Amino acid sequence: MKAYISISYSKRKIFEDEVCSIIETFKELSIEPFVFVDQYKFDVTEEKQMMRQALADIDNCDVLVAEVSDKAIGIGIEAGYAKAKGKPIIYMRKNSSEHSTTLSGISDFQIIYRNVEELRFFLSATMKILIK
Repeated sequence: MKAYISISYSKRKIFEDEVCSIIETFKELSIEPFVFVDQYKFDVTEEKQMMRQALADIDNCDVLVAEVSDKAIGIGIEAGYAKAKGKPIIYMRKNSSEHSTTLSGISDFQIIYRNVEELRFFLSATMKILIK
């Protein structure tokens, strides 16, 4: 199983602990994590190539995790595409972050966490449901 982790490019470094926790949890469950913003660097003039690549990478994943503690249009586009392709969507955010009604509305699972320990616990439990 492979999981596409969608997170704000501009805020990626701020969420380092969360992303590391997601990656570690997936590895413990033998799920291959894929963080698009960590894999590629696109110039601002390469938006079409960037989106083609993102959609192809989503096609090659089994589940999409949308970390929306910082809302970003790109996360919504990626999640909408994954949903249209029939892939499960996990909506994830810190409990102190603003709620995204649209992303939550298309998600199959919601994880609202206070700290990285809760994030790991809830993500592990959710993935065990999906793996069955």
